[in-house]
Amino acid sequence: MDISDKMRNEVLKKAEAYVASEKNEAFRSEVESAMKAGSWDDLYDRFYTSLAFGTAGMRGVIGGGTNRINSYMVRKVTQGLANYLKRIENPSCVIAYDSRNFSAEFASSAALVLAANGVRTYLYDTLHPVPMLSFAVRYLKTTAGIVVTASHNPSKYNGYKVYWSDGGQVTPPHDIEIAKLANAVSAGDILDGSEEELRRKGILSSVPASVDEAYYAMVKKSLRRPELIESTPVKVAYTPLHGSGNIPLRTMLKDLGIDVEVVKEQELPDGNFPTVKLPNPESAEAMSKAIELGKKIKADIVLGTDPDADRLGIAIPKNAEKSEYQLLTGNQIATLLADYLLVTSLEKGRCGKTPLVVKSLVTTDLVKKIAEKNGALCKDVLTGFKYIAEQMQAIDDDPSSDRYFLFGCEESYGFLTVNDVHDKDAVSSAVAAVEMMCYYASKGISLQQRLDAIYASYGYSTEVVFSRDYEGAAGKEKMASIMAGFRSMKDGDTLVGRTIESIEDLLGEGTGFPKADVIIIRFRSGEKLVVRPSGTEPKIKYYIFLTEGQDGRKALEDRLDQIVNDFKNAL
Repeated sequence: MDISDKMRNEVLKKAEAYVASEKNEAFRSEVESAMKAGSWDDLYDRFYTSLAFGTAGMRGVIGGGTNRINSYMVRKVTQGLANYLKRIENPSCVIAYDSRNFSAEFASSAALVLAANGVRTYLYDTLHPVPMLSFAVRYLKTTAGIVVTASHNPSKYNGYKVYWSDGGQVTPPHDIEIAKLANAVSAGDILDGSEEELRRKGILSSVPASVDEAYYAMVKKSLRRPELIESTPVKVAYTPLHGSGNIPLRTMLKDLGIDVEVVKEQELPDGNFPTVKLPNPESAEAMSKAIELGKKIKADIVLGTDPDADRLGIAIPKNAEKSEYQLLTGNQIATLLADYLLVTSLEKGRCGKTPLVVKSLVTTDLVKKIAEKNGALCKDVLTGFKYIAEQMQAIDDDPSSDRYFLFGCEESYGFLTVNDVHDKDAVSSAVAAVEMMCYYASKGISLQQRLDAIYASYGYSTEVVFSRDYEGAAGKEKMASIMAGFRSMKDGDTLVGRTIESIEDLLGEGTGFPKADVIIIRFRSGEKLVVRPSGTEPKIKYYIFLTEGQDGRKALEDRLDQIVNDFKNAL
Protein backbone atom coordinates (compact mmCIF):
# COMPACT_ATOMS: atom_id res chain seq x y z
CA MET A 1 0.00 0.00 0.00
CA ASP A 2 1.31 3.45 -0.95
CA ILE A 3 1.31 5.50 2.28
CA SER A 4 1.92 9.26 2.11
CA ASP A 5 4.25 11.11 4.48
CA LYS A 6 1.23 12.73 6.10
CA MET A 7 -0.37 9.35 6.74
CA ARG A 8 2.91 8.01 8.13
CA ASN A 9 3.14 10.88 10.57
CA GLU A 10 -0.44 10.34 11.70
CA VAL A 11 0.11 6.62 12.15
CA LEU A 12 3.39 7.18 13.98
CA LYS A 13 1.73 9.63 16.36
CA LYS A 14 -1.02 7.12 17.16
CA ALA A 15 1.49 4.31 17.59
CA GLU A 16 3.63 6.33 20.01
CA ALA A 17 0.56 7.25 22.07
CA TYR A 18 -0.51 3.63 22.17
CA VAL A 19 2.91 2.37 23.26
CA ALA A 20 2.92 4.89 26.10
CA SER A 21 -0.48 3.68 27.31
CA GLU A 22 -0.45 -0.09 26.79
CA LYS A 23 0.24 -2.03 29.99
CA ASN A 24 0.65 -5.43 28.35
CA GLU A 25 4.27 -5.91 27.34
CA ALA A 26 3.52 -8.37 24.52
CA PHE A 27 1.11 -6.01 22.76
CA ARG A 28 3.40 -3.04 23.32
CA SER A 29 6.36 -4.94 21.83
CA GLU A 30 4.43 -5.81 18.67
CA VAL A 31 3.98 -2.13 17.88
CA GLU A 32 7.48 -1.15 18.92
CA SER A 33 8.94 -3.81 16.62
CA ALA A 34 6.83 -2.61 13.69
CA MET A 35 7.94 0.98 14.32
CA LYS A 36 11.59 -0.02 14.51
CA ALA A 37 11.35 -2.06 11.29
CA GLY A 38 9.45 0.68 9.44
CA SER A 39 6.62 -1.74 8.62
CA TRP A 40 4.21 0.94 7.47
CA ASP A 41 1.60 -1.36 5.95
CA ASP A 42 1.42 -3.24 9.24
CA LEU A 43 1.32 -0.05 11.30
CA TYR A 44 -1.34 1.46 9.06
CA ASP A 45 -3.57 -1.58 9.47
CA ARG A 46 -3.11 -1.45 13.24
CA PHE A 47 -3.94 2.26 13.56
CA TYR A 48 -5.96 3.50 10.55
CA THR A 49 -9.10 3.12 12.66
CA SER A 50 -10.28 2.08 16.11
CA LEU A 51 -12.45 -0.91 16.87
CA ALA A 52 -16.09 0.13 17.06
CA PHE A 53 -19.29 -1.33 18.47
CA GLY A 54 -21.25 -3.50 16.03
CA THR A 55 -24.25 -5.81 16.51
CA ALA A 56 -22.50 -7.55 19.41
CA GLY A 57 -20.12 -4.97 20.86
CA MET A 58 -16.42 -4.76 20.04
CA ARG A 59 -14.55 -7.58 18.33
CA GLY A 60 -11.18 -7.77 16.61
CA VAL A 61 -7.90 -9.52 16.06
CA ILE A 62 -5.83 -9.86 19.23
CA GLY A 63 -2.72 -7.69 19.11
CA GLY A 64 -1.21 -4.25 19.57
CA GLY A 65 -2.88 -1.17 18.07
CA THR A 66 -6.20 0.65 18.11
CA ASN A 67 -7.52 -1.58 15.32
CA ARG A 68 -6.80 -4.64 17.48
CA ILE A 69 -8.23 -5.88 20.72
CA ASN A 70 -5.83 -5.60 23.62
CA SER A 71 -5.75 -4.51 27.24
CA TYR A 72 -5.50 -0.81 26.29
CA MET A 73 -8.57 -0.91 24.02
CA VAL A 74 -10.49 -2.84 26.67
CA ARG A 75 -9.56 -0.25 29.29
CA LYS A 76 -10.40 2.63 26.94
CA VAL A 77 -13.84 1.26 26.08
CA THR A 78 -14.49 0.37 29.71
CA GLN A 79 -13.70 3.95 30.76
CA GLY A 80 -16.31 5.11 28.25
CA LEU A 81 -18.77 2.62 29.71
CA ALA A 82 -17.91 3.81 33.23
CA ASN A 83 -18.50 7.43 32.21
CA TYR A 84 -21.95 6.41 30.96
CA LEU A 85 -22.77 4.32 34.03
CA LYS A 86 -21.80 7.14 36.37
CA ARG A 87 -24.75 9.11 35.05
CA ILE A 88 -26.92 6.55 36.85
CA GLU A 89 -27.39 6.36 40.60
CA ASN A 90 -25.49 3.50 42.28
CA PRO A 91 -24.25 1.87 39.06
CA SER A 92 -23.10 -1.74 39.04
CA CYS A 93 -21.75 -4.29 36.57
CA VAL A 94 -21.01 -8.02 36.41
CA ILE A 95 -18.22 -9.39 34.19
CA ALA A 96 -17.70 -12.85 32.65
CA TYR A 97 -15.18 -14.28 30.22
CA ASP A 98 -14.70 -17.39 28.10
CA SER A 99 -11.70 -19.57 27.21
CA ARG A 100 -10.13 -17.33 24.57
CA ASN A 101 -6.57 -16.12 24.80
CA PHE A 102 -6.32 -13.07 27.10
CA SER A 103 -10.01 -13.29 28.07
CA ALA A 104 -9.26 -13.50 31.79
CA GLU A 105 -6.78 -10.62 31.55
CA PHE A 106 -9.18 -8.42 29.60
CA ALA A 107 -11.99 -9.15 32.08
CA SER A 108 -9.73 -8.22 34.99
CA SER A 109 -8.64 -5.01 33.23
CA ALA A 110 -12.27 -4.02 32.70
CA ALA A 111 -13.13 -4.80 36.32
CA LEU A 112 -10.34 -2.62 37.68
CA VAL A 113 -11.34 0.35 35.52
CA LEU A 114 -15.01 0.11 36.49
CA ALA A 115 -14.28 -0.32 40.19
CA ALA A 116 -11.78 2.56 40.16
CA ASN A 117 -14.58 4.71 38.76
CA GLY A 118 -16.83 3.82 41.67
CA VAL A 119 -18.95 1.28 39.76
CA ARG A 120 -19.89 -1.68 41.98
CA THR A 121 -18.31 -4.58 40.08
CA TYR A 122 -18.72 -8.35 40.25
CA LEU A 123 -16.11 -10.49 38.47
CA TYR A 124 -16.38 -14.23 37.85
CA ASP A 125 -13.40 -16.18 39.20
CA THR A 126 -13.65 -18.78 36.42
CA LEU A 127 -14.80 -18.77 32.82
CA HIS A 128 -18.57 -18.63 32.35
CA PRO A 129 -20.74 -18.63 29.22
CA VAL A 130 -22.77 -15.77 27.81
CA PRO A 131 -26.17 -17.03 29.01
CA MET A 132 -25.00 -17.27 32.62
CA LEU A 133 -23.76 -13.67 32.42
CA SER A 134 -27.12 -12.55 31.05
CA PHE A 135 -28.83 -14.39 33.89
CA ALA A 136 -26.43 -12.88 36.45
CA VAL A 137 -27.19 -9.33 35.29
CA ARG A 138 -30.89 -9.93 35.96
CA TYR A 139 -30.38 -11.96 39.14
CA LEU A 140 -27.95 -9.49 40.75
CA LYS A 141 -29.96 -6.56 39.34
CA THR A 142 -26.85 -4.84 38.01
CA THR A 143 -26.99 -1.85 35.71
CA ALA A 144 -24.84 -3.54 33.07
CA GLY A 145 -22.78 -6.59 32.24
CA ILE A 146 -19.71 -7.46 30.18
CA VAL A 147 -18.61 -10.69 28.53
CA VAL A 148 -15.12 -11.01 27.08
CA THR A 149 -15.52 -13.35 24.11
CA ALA A 150 -15.38 -13.54 20.33
CA SER A 151 -18.01 -16.26 20.23
CA HIS A 152 -17.27 -18.76 17.43
CA ASN A 153 -14.57 -16.77 15.59
CA PRO A 154 -11.07 -18.17 14.89
CA SER A 155 -8.51 -18.15 17.69
CA LYS A 156 -6.87 -14.88 16.57
CA TYR A 157 -10.00 -12.97 17.64
CA ASN A 158 -11.37 -11.80 20.93
CA GLY A 159 -14.16 -9.41 21.80
CA TYR A 160 -16.11 -7.42 24.35
CA LYS A 161 -19.90 -7.53 24.68
CA VAL A 162 -21.82 -5.06 26.81
CA TYR A 163 -25.18 -5.93 28.35
CA TRP A 164 -27.83 -3.73 29.92
CA SER A 165 -29.98 -4.25 33.01
CA ASP A 166 -32.54 -6.37 31.16
CA GLY A 167 -29.84 -8.98 30.50
CA GLY A 168 -29.77 -8.28 26.77
CA GLN A 169 -26.94 -6.77 24.75
CA VAL A 170 -27.00 -2.99 24.67
CA THR A 171 -29.24 -1.35 22.09
CA PRO A 172 -29.82 2.30 21.17
CA PRO A 173 -29.51 4.73 22.78
CA HIS A 174 -27.14 3.04 25.25
CA ASP A 175 -24.73 1.50 22.71
CA ILE A 176 -24.50 4.72 20.70
CA GLU A 177 -23.78 6.84 23.77
CA ILE A 178 -21.26 4.34 25.16
CA ALA A 179 -19.45 4.30 21.81
CA LYS A 180 -19.33 8.11 21.71
CA LEU A 181 -17.94 8.30 25.22
CA ALA A 182 -15.44 5.51 24.57
CA ASN A 183 -14.16 7.21 21.41
CA ALA A 184 -13.64 10.42 23.35
CA VAL A 185 -11.48 8.73 26.00
CA SER A 186 -7.76 9.47 25.88
CA ALA A 187 -5.08 7.52 27.74
CA GLY A 188 -4.89 10.07 30.53
CA ASP A 189 -8.63 9.75 31.21
CA ILE A 190 -8.50 6.06 32.15
CA LEU A 191 -8.80 5.42 35.87
CA ASP A 192 -7.23 2.33 37.36
CA GLY A 193 -6.58 0.83 40.76
CA SER A 194 -5.14 -2.01 42.77
CA GLU A 195 -7.27 -5.16 42.77
CA GLU A 196 -6.38 -5.85 46.39
CA GLU A 197 -7.39 -2.36 47.46
CA LEU A 198 -10.61 -2.34 45.43
CA ARG A 199 -11.63 -5.72 46.85
CA ARG A 200 -10.81 -4.54 50.36
CA LYS A 201 -13.10 -1.54 49.87
CA GLY A 202 -15.87 -3.87 48.67
CA ILE A 203 -16.31 -2.06 45.35
CA LEU A 204 -14.96 -5.17 43.55
CA SER A 205 -15.91 -8.72 44.47
CA SER A 206 -16.32 -12.19 43.02
CA VAL A 207 -19.69 -13.33 41.70
CA PRO A 208 -21.36 -15.36 44.48
CA ALA A 209 -21.70 -19.13 43.90
CA SER A 210 -25.42 -18.73 44.58
CA VAL A 211 -25.82 -17.15 41.13
CA ASP A 212 -24.77 -20.37 39.38
CA GLU A 213 -27.04 -22.38 41.64
CA ALA A 214 -29.96 -20.11 40.79
CA TYR A 215 -29.29 -20.48 37.06
CA TYR A 216 -29.29 -24.28 37.27
CA ALA A 217 -32.50 -24.25 39.32
CA MET A 218 -34.15 -21.94 36.76
CA VAL A 219 -33.28 -24.23 33.83
CA LYS A 220 -34.64 -27.28 35.66
CA LYS A 221 -37.84 -25.42 36.45
CA SER A 222 -38.24 -24.54 32.76
CA LEU A 223 -38.55 -28.19 31.71
CA ARG A 224 -41.95 -29.03 30.26
CA ARG A 225 -41.81 -32.79 30.82
CA PRO A 226 -39.12 -33.50 33.45
CA GLU A 227 -40.65 -36.89 34.19
CA LEU A 228 -39.83 -38.04 30.65
CA ILE A 229 -36.13 -37.22 31.06
CA GLU A 230 -36.04 -39.20 34.28
CA SER A 231 -37.77 -42.22 32.76
CA THR A 232 -36.16 -42.32 29.30
CA PRO A 233 -32.68 -43.90 28.92
CA VAL A 234 -30.64 -41.42 26.90
CA LYS A 235 -27.05 -41.34 25.69
CA VAL A 236 -25.55 -37.97 24.81
CA ALA A 237 -22.23 -37.22 23.10
CA TYR A 238 -21.02 -33.68 23.70
CA THR A 239 -18.19 -31.34 22.77
CA PRO A 240 -17.63 -27.92 24.36
CA LEU A 241 -15.06 -27.15 21.62
CA HIS A 242 -12.49 -26.10 24.25
CA GLY A 243 -14.94 -23.53 25.62
CA SER A 244 -17.01 -22.47 28.61
CA GLY A 245 -19.98 -24.78 28.14
CA ASN A 246 -18.27 -27.86 29.54
CA ILE A 247 -19.02 -27.47 33.26
CA PRO A 248 -22.54 -25.94 33.10
CA LEU A 249 -23.96 -28.30 30.48
CA ARG A 250 -22.47 -31.41 32.04
CA THR A 251 -23.67 -30.26 35.47
CA MET A 252 -27.21 -29.86 34.14
CA LEU A 253 -27.30 -33.20 32.32
CA LYS A 254 -25.75 -35.09 35.22
CA ASP A 255 -28.27 -33.62 37.68
CA LEU A 256 -31.05 -34.78 35.36
CA GLY A 257 -29.65 -38.30 35.25
CA ILE A 258 -28.52 -38.08 31.63
CA ASP A 259 -25.66 -40.33 30.49
CA VAL A 260 -23.24 -37.94 28.74
CA GLU A 261 -19.79 -38.54 27.32
CA VAL A 262 -17.49 -35.69 26.32
CA VAL A 263 -14.91 -35.52 23.54
CA LYS A 264 -11.74 -35.73 25.62
CA GLU A 265 -9.53 -33.84 23.16
CA GLN A 266 -11.93 -30.88 23.23
CA GLU A 267 -12.94 -30.97 26.88
CA LEU A 268 -10.50 -28.52 28.48
CA PRO A 269 -10.51 -24.75 27.86
CA ASP A 270 -7.93 -23.70 25.25
CA GLY A 271 -8.00 -20.39 23.40
CA ASN A 272 -5.89 -21.82 20.58
CA PHE A 273 -8.62 -24.34 19.72
CA PRO A 274 -5.97 -26.87 18.63
CA THR A 275 -8.37 -29.53 17.31
CA VAL A 276 -10.47 -27.33 15.01
CA LYS A 277 -9.97 -24.65 12.38
CA LEU A 278 -13.07 -22.84 13.61
CA PRO A 279 -14.71 -23.49 17.01
CA ASN A 280 -18.21 -23.26 15.59
CA PRO A 281 -20.84 -26.00 16.04
CA GLU A 282 -22.29 -24.96 12.68
CA SER A 283 -19.19 -26.52 11.11
CA ALA A 284 -19.20 -30.21 10.21
CA GLU A 285 -15.44 -30.25 10.74
CA ALA A 286 -15.78 -28.82 14.26
CA MET A 287 -18.50 -31.33 15.13
CA SER A 288 -16.75 -34.33 13.54
CA LYS A 289 -15.10 -35.60 16.73
CA ALA A 290 -18.37 -35.41 18.63
CA ILE A 291 -20.14 -37.29 15.85
CA GLU A 292 -17.44 -39.98 15.88
CA LEU A 293 -17.94 -40.30 19.63
CA GLY A 294 -21.67 -40.52 19.00
CA LYS A 295 -21.16 -43.45 16.64
CA LYS A 296 -18.89 -45.16 19.17
CA ILE A 297 -21.32 -44.95 22.09
CA LYS A 298 -24.50 -45.16 19.94
CA ALA A 299 -25.63 -41.76 21.16
CA ASP A 300 -29.26 -40.72 20.83
CA ILE A 301 -28.18 -37.13 20.23
CA VAL A 302 -24.88 -35.30 19.67
CA LEU A 303 -24.45 -31.80 21.11
CA GLY A 304 -21.82 -29.11 20.56
CA THR A 305 -21.39 -25.61 21.98
CA ASP A 306 -19.09 -22.79 20.89
CA PRO A 307 -16.49 -21.16 23.21
CA ASP A 308 -18.96 -18.84 24.97
CA ALA A 309 -21.75 -21.47 24.89
CA ASP A 310 -24.39 -19.32 23.28
CA ARG A 311 -24.57 -21.39 20.06
CA LEU A 312 -25.81 -24.96 19.99
CA GLY A 313 -25.09 -27.58 17.33
CA ILE A 314 -27.04 -30.85 17.14
CA ALA A 315 -26.46 -34.03 15.17
CA ILE A 316 -29.02 -36.84 15.12
CA PRO A 317 -28.86 -40.50 14.00
CA LYS A 318 -29.76 -41.14 10.37
CA ASN A 319 -30.59 -44.79 10.99
CA ALA A 320 -31.73 -47.11 13.77
CA GLU A 321 -28.25 -48.60 14.07
CA LYS A 322 -26.85 -45.16 14.88
CA SER A 323 -23.96 -45.71 12.52
CA GLU A 324 -24.46 -42.42 10.65
CA TYR A 325 -25.46 -38.97 11.91
CA GLN A 326 -26.88 -35.84 10.30
CA LEU A 327 -25.68 -32.43 11.45
CA LEU A 328 -28.81 -30.30 11.61
CA THR A 329 -28.80 -26.75 10.31
CA GLY A 330 -29.69 -23.87 12.60
CA ASN A 331 -33.02 -23.55 10.80
CA GLN A 332 -33.80 -27.24 11.28
CA ILE A 333 -33.04 -27.00 15.01
CA ALA A 334 -35.20 -23.86 15.25
CA THR A 335 -38.01 -25.64 13.40
CA LEU A 336 -37.92 -28.69 15.67
CA LEU A 337 -37.73 -26.68 18.90
CA ALA A 338 -40.45 -24.24 17.83
CA ASP A 339 -42.73 -27.12 16.86
CA TYR A 340 -42.12 -28.99 20.13
CA LEU A 341 -42.56 -25.96 22.37
CA LEU A 342 -45.70 -24.78 20.58
CA VAL A 343 -47.38 -28.19 20.59
CA THR A 344 -46.42 -28.67 24.25
CA SER A 345 -47.75 -25.23 25.21
CA LEU A 346 -51.12 -26.19 23.74
CA GLU A 347 -51.12 -29.45 25.64
CA LYS A 348 -50.01 -27.95 28.95
CA GLY A 349 -52.15 -24.81 28.73
CA ARG A 350 -51.38 -21.17 28.05
CA CYS A 351 -52.93 -19.42 31.07
CA GLY A 352 -55.08 -17.25 28.85
CA LYS A 353 -52.13 -15.62 27.13
CA THR A 354 -50.73 -15.93 23.61
CA PRO A 355 -47.22 -17.33 23.19
CA LEU A 356 -44.72 -15.15 21.33
CA VAL A 357 -42.02 -16.60 19.09
CA VAL A 358 -39.34 -14.16 17.95
CA LYS A 359 -36.93 -14.89 15.11
CA SER A 360 -34.37 -12.97 13.12
CA LEU A 361 -35.42 -11.97 9.63
CA VAL A 362 -32.80 -14.34 8.18
CA THR A 363 -34.29 -17.35 9.98
CA THR A 364 -36.59 -19.71 8.10
CA ASP A 365 -40.20 -18.59 7.62
CA LEU A 366 -41.22 -22.16 8.44
CA VAL A 367 -41.02 -21.16 12.13
CA LYS A 368 -43.65 -18.47 11.47
CA LYS A 369 -45.93 -20.96 9.70
CA ILE A 370 -45.72 -23.35 12.64
CA ALA A 371 -46.35 -20.59 15.16
CA GLU A 372 -49.39 -19.21 13.37
CA LYS A 373 -50.93 -22.67 12.85
CA ASN A 374 -50.60 -23.30 16.59
CA GLY A 375 -52.24 -20.05 17.63
CA ALA A 376 -49.06 -18.15 18.48
CA LEU A 377 -47.60 -14.85 17.35
CA CYS A 378 -44.30 -14.76 15.47
CA LYS A 379 -42.33 -11.57 15.08
CA ASP A 380 -39.33 -10.95 12.81
CA VAL A 381 -36.53 -8.73 14.11
CA LEU A 382 -33.13 -7.59 12.86
CA THR A 383 -30.19 -9.95 13.12
CA GLY A 384 -28.68 -9.85 16.60
CA PHE A 385 -30.19 -11.55 19.62
CA LYS A 386 -30.42 -8.20 21.39
CA TYR A 387 -33.45 -7.46 19.22
CA ILE A 388 -35.12 -10.65 20.44
CA ALA A 389 -34.28 -9.54 23.99
CA GLU A 390 -36.02 -6.21 23.30
CA GLN A 391 -39.25 -8.05 22.51
CA MET A 392 -38.91 -10.08 25.71
CA GLN A 393 -38.31 -6.97 27.79
CA ALA A 394 -41.35 -5.26 26.28
CA ILE A 395 -43.50 -8.05 27.73
CA ASP A 396 -41.71 -7.85 31.10
CA ASP A 397 -42.34 -4.09 31.19
CA ASP A 398 -46.08 -4.49 30.54
CA PRO A 399 -47.85 -6.40 33.34
CA SER A 400 -51.11 -6.22 31.36
CA SER A 401 -49.60 -7.85 28.24
CA ASP A 402 -51.67 -10.66 26.76
CA ARG A 403 -48.48 -12.34 25.51
CA TYR A 404 -45.74 -14.45 27.03
CA PHE A 405 -42.35 -15.28 25.56
CA LEU A 406 -42.01 -18.88 24.39
CA PHE A 407 -39.04 -19.14 22.02
CA GLY A 408 -36.39 -17.06 20.27
CA CYS A 409 -34.19 -18.22 17.43
CA GLU A 410 -31.55 -17.25 14.88
CA GLU A 411 -30.43 -19.40 11.96
CA SER A 412 -26.84 -19.06 13.15
CA TYR A 413 -27.46 -21.68 15.88
CA GLY A 414 -28.82 -19.26 18.46
CA PHE A 415 -31.83 -20.41 20.51
CA LEU A 416 -33.60 -19.41 23.72
CA THR A 417 -36.29 -21.42 25.54
CA VAL A 418 -36.28 -19.63 28.93
CA ASN A 419 -37.34 -16.14 30.00
CA ASP A 420 -34.69 -15.44 32.67
CA VAL A 421 -31.88 -15.18 30.12
CA HIS A 422 -32.03 -12.46 27.48
CA ASP A 423 -29.48 -13.78 25.03
CA LYS A 424 -29.08 -17.02 23.14
CA ASP A 425 -28.43 -19.90 25.50
CA ALA A 426 -26.85 -23.16 24.35
CA VAL A 427 -26.99 -24.68 27.85
CA SER A 428 -30.73 -24.45 28.51
CA SER A 429 -31.50 -25.05 24.82
CA ALA A 430 -29.45 -28.25 24.88
CA VAL A 431 -31.46 -29.45 27.88
CA ALA A 432 -34.68 -28.57 26.03
CA ALA A 433 -33.45 -30.49 22.97
CA VAL A 434 -32.78 -33.59 25.10
CA GLU A 435 -36.25 -33.27 26.60
CA MET A 436 -37.72 -32.98 23.09
CA MET A 437 -35.88 -36.09 21.96
CA CYS A 438 -37.18 -38.01 25.01
CA TYR A 439 -40.73 -36.93 24.20
CA TYR A 440 -40.63 -38.24 20.65
CA ALA A 441 -38.75 -41.36 21.72
CA SER A 442 -41.61 -42.11 24.13
CA LYS A 443 -43.88 -42.14 21.08
CA GLY A 444 -41.51 -44.26 19.01
CA ILE A 445 -40.56 -41.32 16.77
CA SER A 446 -37.05 -40.10 15.94
CA LEU A 447 -36.21 -36.42 15.51
CA GLN A 448 -35.59 -37.07 11.81
CA GLN A 449 -39.06 -38.56 11.47
CA ARG A 450 -40.58 -35.56 13.23
CA LEU A 451 -38.72 -33.16 10.94
CA ASP A 452 -39.97 -35.07 7.90
CA ALA A 453 -43.52 -34.89 9.26
CA ILE A 454 -43.20 -31.11 9.63
CA TYR A 455 -42.09 -30.80 5.99
CA ALA A 456 -45.01 -32.98 4.93
CA SER A 457 -47.42 -30.68 6.76
CA TYR A 458 -46.02 -27.26 5.90
CA GLY A 459 -43.96 -27.73 2.73
CA TYR A 460 -40.24 -28.24 2.33
CA SER A 461 -38.00 -25.29 3.11
CA THR A 462 -34.26 -25.04 2.90
CA GLU A 463 -31.80 -22.20 3.22
CA VAL A 464 -28.19 -21.68 2.24
CA VAL A 465 -25.85 -19.16 3.85
CA PHE A 466 -22.46 -18.14 2.54
CA SER A 467 -20.20 -15.14 2.97
CA ARG A 468 -17.41 -13.20 1.31
CA ASP A 469 -14.52 -11.83 3.41
CA TYR A 470 -13.03 -8.35 2.93
CA GLU A 471 -10.07 -7.70 5.22
CA GLY A 472 -8.48 -4.34 6.06
CA ALA A 473 -9.20 -0.79 4.96
CA ALA A 474 -9.57 -1.72 1.29
CA GLY A 475 -12.03 -4.44 2.26
CA LYS A 476 -14.19 -1.96 4.11
CA GLU A 477 -14.42 0.23 1.02
CA LYS A 478 -15.19 -2.81 -1.15
CA MET A 479 -18.07 -3.84 1.12
CA ALA A 480 -19.58 -0.34 0.89
CA SER A 481 -19.29 -0.45 -2.90
CA ILE A 482 -21.01 -3.83 -3.11
CA MET A 483 -23.93 -2.71 -0.95
CA ALA A 484 -24.28 0.46 -3.03
CA GLY A 485 -24.47 -1.73 -6.13
CA PHE A 486 -27.39 -3.69 -4.71
CA ARG A 487 -29.14 -0.47 -3.77
CA SER A 488 -28.89 0.78 -7.34
CA MET A 489 -31.02 -2.13 -8.59
CA LYS A 490 -34.78 -1.95 -9.08
CA ASP A 491 -37.80 -4.15 -9.67
CA GLY A 492 -37.59 -5.93 -13.02
CA ASP A 493 -33.78 -5.98 -13.14
CA THR A 494 -31.98 -9.29 -13.54
CA LEU A 495 -29.67 -10.73 -10.90
CA VAL A 496 -28.18 -14.23 -10.87
CA GLY A 497 -30.14 -14.92 -14.04
CA ARG A 498 -33.43 -14.22 -12.25
CA THR A 499 -35.88 -11.36 -12.54
CA ILE A 500 -36.24 -9.26 -9.40
CA GLU A 501 -39.82 -9.00 -8.14
CA SER A 502 -39.11 -6.59 -5.27
CA ILE A 503 -36.26 -5.02 -3.29
CA GLU A 504 -36.59 -3.91 0.33
CA ASP A 505 -33.81 -1.72 1.70
CA LEU A 506 -33.87 -1.55 5.49
CA LEU A 507 -31.97 1.73 5.39
CA GLY A 508 -35.12 3.19 3.86
CA GLU A 509 -38.31 4.42 5.48
CA GLY A 510 -41.45 2.47 6.38
CA THR A 511 -39.94 -1.01 6.51
CA GLY A 512 -41.22 -1.83 9.99
CA PHE A 513 -37.63 -2.39 11.17
CA PRO A 514 -35.08 -0.04 12.68
CA LYS A 515 -32.79 1.28 9.96
CA ALA A 516 -30.13 -1.31 9.13
CA ASP A 517 -27.67 -2.12 6.37
CA VAL A 518 -29.77 -5.02 5.05
CA ILE A 519 -31.28 -5.64 1.62
CA ILE A 520 -34.05 -8.18 0.94
CA ILE A 521 -34.50 -9.24 -2.69
CA ARG A 522 -37.41 -11.40 -3.84
CA PHE A 523 -37.35 -13.04 -7.26
CA ARG A 524 -40.26 -13.91 -9.51
CA SER A 525 -38.95 -17.50 -9.57
CA GLY A 526 -39.71 -17.77 -5.83
CA GLU A 527 -36.27 -17.47 -4.24
CA LYS A 528 -35.49 -14.86 -1.61
CA LEU A 529 -32.04 -13.34 -1.05
CA VAL A 530 -31.01 -11.36 2.03
CA VAL A 531 -27.72 -9.45 1.91
CA ARG A 532 -26.19 -8.21 5.16
CA PRO A 533 -22.71 -6.99 6.08
CA SER A 534 -21.63 -8.53 9.39
CA GLY A 535 -21.64 -6.13 12.30
CA THR A 536 -18.62 -7.78 13.93
CA GLU A 537 -16.52 -9.25 11.12
CA PRO A 538 -15.16 -7.94 7.77
CA LYS A 539 -17.59 -9.90 5.61
CA ILE A 540 -20.87 -9.74 3.72
CA LYS A 541 -23.33 -12.56 4.41
CA TYR A 542 -25.75 -13.88 1.81
CA TYR A 543 -28.88 -15.85 2.77
CA ILE A 544 -30.78 -17.77 0.09
CA PHE A 545 -34.28 -19.02 0.99
CA LEU A 546 -36.02 -21.70 -1.06
CA THR A 547 -39.46 -23.25 -0.51
CA GLU A 548 -41.51 -25.93 -2.24
CA GLY A 549 -44.92 -27.46 -1.56
CA GLN A 550 -45.43 -30.67 0.38
CA ASP A 551 -44.60 -32.77 -2.68
CA GLY A 552 -41.73 -30.67 -3.99
CA ARG A 553 -38.90 -31.73 -1.70
CA LYS A 554 -37.10 -34.05 -4.10
CA ALA A 555 -37.39 -31.61 -7.00
CA LEU A 556 -35.84 -28.85 -4.92
CA GLU A 557 -33.10 -31.09 -3.52
CA ASP A 558 -32.20 -32.21 -7.06
CA ARG A 559 -31.60 -28.65 -8.25
CA LEU A 560 -30.30 -27.18 -5.00
CA ASP A 561 -26.60 -27.45 -5.89
CA GLN A 562 -27.15 -25.69 -9.20
CA ILE A 563 -29.13 -22.87 -7.54
CA VAL A 564 -26.45 -22.35 -4.91
CA ASN A 565 -23.68 -22.38 -7.52
CA ASP A 566 -25.57 -19.80 -9.56
CA PHE A 567 -25.67 -17.42 -6.58
CA LYS A 568 -22.10 -18.07 -5.43
CA ASN A 569 -20.69 -17.51 -8.89
CA ALA A 570 -22.63 -14.29 -9.42
CA LEU A 571 -22.21 -12.62 -6.02
